[in-house]
This record gives sequence, structure tokens and C-alpha cells, in this order.
Amino acid sequence: MSGSIDYDTQVTTLHGEQTDLGAYRGKTLLIVNTASKCCFTPQYQGLEKLWEKYREQGLVVLGFPCNQFGQQEPGSAEEIQEFCQLNYGVSFPMFARIEVNGPDTHPLYVQLKHAAPGLLGSEGIKWNFTKFLVGPDGQVQRRYASQDTPEKIDGDLAQQLGRSYLRPQVPTE
Repeated sequence: MSGSIDYDTQVTTLHGEQTDLGAYRGKTLLIVNTASKCCFTPQYQGLEKLWEKYREQGLVVLGFPCNQFGQQEPGSAEEIQEFCQLNYGVSFPMFARIEVNGPDTHPLYVQLKHAAPGLLGSEGIKWNFTKFLVGPDGQVQRRYASQDTPEKIDGDLAQQLGRSYLRPQVPTE
């Protein structure tokens, strides 16, 4: 795997605010395409636990709702946010619904899929809750399948954060 994300990539929050990924420079990121009506939706709870457990060590979970798989994220931004907060207590950053495959793939997912292809080199996202681990240097470290639960990847996060936590911070100017 080789490749990194571009911190200048524009994203839109669930509140409709335009920003870029620069706010997350130097952080370990777990980027996930999410859906509210999916068999993997309960992973929101595990993702929130990872966020709570590791955010002081530099982890940021970023959720990107997607409606491309079985129309499992049909709601508005307000409905998505309300669902996530009421049902799973989600407090990690959530963004506006995007596409992760096809001609309208969001630029972030173009970067992620190229840097960390799936099984047999396929870049396509197979389903909701595919996860990408990105190091604090922006390098995409690993891709996880939908069935890889947050609990299963906890050890990889601990290892990644242990490395990044001990690594001296380089000033960025």
C-alpha cells in the first residue's frame, strides 16, 4: 500500500459547512462510509467507543454517509445526525452524504481507494462501513472490510497510535 490523502480535499459537514481535511493533519484517522439502515449500522456504537477511547491519543473517526448500497442512507443531513446521536450517541465528526463509487466518487474516496485497494486489487467499495486507517502523516495504512468490526481493529489502532504518539511532532508551517 502506498499513497496518502490530500489535506486540501474539501469536505462538507452534516451542518453544511465547507472545510478541508487540514484540521486533521497530524492525527490518526479512521475514515468510514456509513449508513443508517444497514446490517452493519450497529458498528456506530463501536466506532464511538474507539473515538472515546483514543481521541486523547490523536484518533479521529470521520463518518461519511453513503446511499449507494441498497439505498440504506436515504435521510436528510438532519435525519442522519439525529439518528446517529439518538441511537448510538455518535459524537465523532460526521459529514454530508457522498458517493464512494462511480463517476461521482468524492475526491477523498478516490484517494483512499487508490492508496489501499481491496481484495485482488479492486478499488471499488463493496458495502457500507468499509474503513480506512490513515496515519498522522497522511499515509493510508490499511483498508478494512465492512465485516471488520471496530472491536476487531482496536489492536491495530492501539499499535498505530503508539507509534504516532511516540513520534516527535514536526512543526507544520
